[in-house]
Amino acid sequence: MPDFSLLYPQGVKPSGKTLSDDTVNDLSIEMICEKLTGELFEQNIIKNIMINIEKDPHVISYRRDVFDDLYHFPDLRERIKELLEELAYLKDLEKSAKDSSASPIWQLINRLHELDIYVTCISEIHKSLQEHDIQSEGLKQLREFVGGIYNESGFKYLHDDIKELVGEVSQVKSLSLGVNLDNRLMPVEVGILAINDKQFTRPGLLNKFLDFSSNKNNGIHIGTDIRGMTKIHTVGKVTGDDPLMNNLSRVVTEMLGTTVKQLKSKLAKYTNVSGYGLIKMIPEFIFYIRWADFIQQLMDKNVPLCKPEILDNGSRELHVKGLYNLKLAMRRLSNKKDEEIILNDFEFTKEHGIYIMTGPNRGGKTTFTQAVGLLFLIAQAGIYVPAESASLAPADCIYTHFPADENKTVDLGRLGEESQRMSEIFTEATNESLLLFNESLATTSFAEGLYIAKDVVRALRFLGARTIFNTHMHELAMSCGEVNTQIKGDLDIASLITGIHEGKRSYKIFIAPPEGVSYAQDIAKKYGVTFDQLSERISNHAQ
Repeated sequence: MPDFSLLYPQGVKPSGKTLSDDTVNDLSIEMICEKLTGELFEQNIIKNIMINIEKDPHVISYRRDVFDDLYHFPDLRERIKELLEELAYLKDLEKSAKDSSASPIWQLINRLHELDIYVTCISEIHKSLQEHDIQSEGLKQLREFVGGIYNESGFKYLHDDIKELVGEVSQVKSLSLGVNLDNRLMPVEVGILAINDKQFTRPGLLNKFLDFSSNKNNGIHIGTDIRGMTKIHTVGKVTGDDPLMNNLSRVVTEMLGTTVKQLKSKLAKYTNVSGYGLIKMIPEFIFYIRWADFIQQLMDKNVPLCKPEILDNGSRELHVKGLYNLKLAMRRLSNKKDEEIILNDFEFTKEHGIYIMTGPNRGGKTTFTQAVGLLFLIAQAGIYVPAESASLAPADCIYTHFPADENKTVDLGRLGEESQRMSEIFTEATNESLLLFNESLATTSFAEGLYIAKDVVRALRFLGARTIFNTHMHELAMSCGEVNTQIKGDLDIASLITGIHEGKRSYKIFIAPPEGVSYAQDIAKKYGVTFDQLSERISNHAQ
């Protein structure tokens, strides 16, 4: 097959960056992959595609359209799932084809199975793609390519020859073996008595054993001569070779002489045909199909998802309505009762490109910060995003700065470790990156953390990358206007807060000055610990 891919348009090479291990962990990418499939090797396939983030709008749109087709045609997905099993077997055949020690008969039969799977896959892919009104550039190119093979005159002859040969070879169902014993009745040699066109059945073997055990004669048959005897492994002797199987292979090749010659003759015509090129499509099909099945499950739970619009890179904009964290939606798949999912509208623009986000503990800051990262990650993989509508300019990479595992801070200490990671982010990030800070610098003293955070925010303004910096430092959010004035930059800093309604967390976000004091007042009033409430309680108690 040519250099064909459902992830990249023809002639386009990967151009994105690979997410760091910290970002993979902070965005819970491995957990999401585990929800998509229970197979570890499939999880790794999906993860590897996801973390190599693509920024080219053409590539992203190409993927998005392929996914759109596969999502809208579930019966097409089902057919491809069936073919994946064939392709998985083909992958095993490829490994055995490299075994030069295999006997001629097994090499020929493996080659026959390879071509049989090739014929089956080409025929099924051609039929499936012809039956559906596909719109994506990727699947149209695949249909055109497969159609060219299918309609070639040589393909019909290949199809007929393979069908005939498979029918002949499949007549071999079992081997009858004879075993020689020594004077201790230990097996020492084994040979083939016959090649049969029927499989042995357990009842048949059991009946023969019962006949033998009930026979009054001693049951010994005199004069049996079998061909191709070979020594059985000596007990306790370990070798890297298998004389039994090697001998059986040699004898089978000899006994099937006519079949072997016919296989060689007919398969020789197709030396330039290889089914192993189809193996390259396994990871891509797995990626799209597992995501499409997962999105369908969410849709069935009435969770909003949409096909995102991809903007030019230079705009650095995001406009999203009804955004939520995909991990929250996953709970609906495992819980019988639908949990409430809070939807938020959000945007990145020139006027609101860098956010200092504040709010109460457990008020949804981390969840929302992660939701924005997952939105970009999933959209740029070409998948429907967790929102009612979305349009975005791709990020060239996503950088996260979440609290680190304590084991990673032993050498440098928490402040040193956090500072080092920040330095590394600013070394690699560009103005087209997405930066997500989650309670950064919260593990040191307030004065130290605020001092460093102010410099970081100034650097963010200078860099001009889209950012969410969620923090407990309300003083930091109060300085947005001051930084916008002092530091040159083309993205303004704004204060973003998580909502509070009547002292309760609403998990809604909106642009507004920080509410640290007012939130504390609401909570104090709710639980009756304002001075007026407490003094009244003391007075009543004294009476």
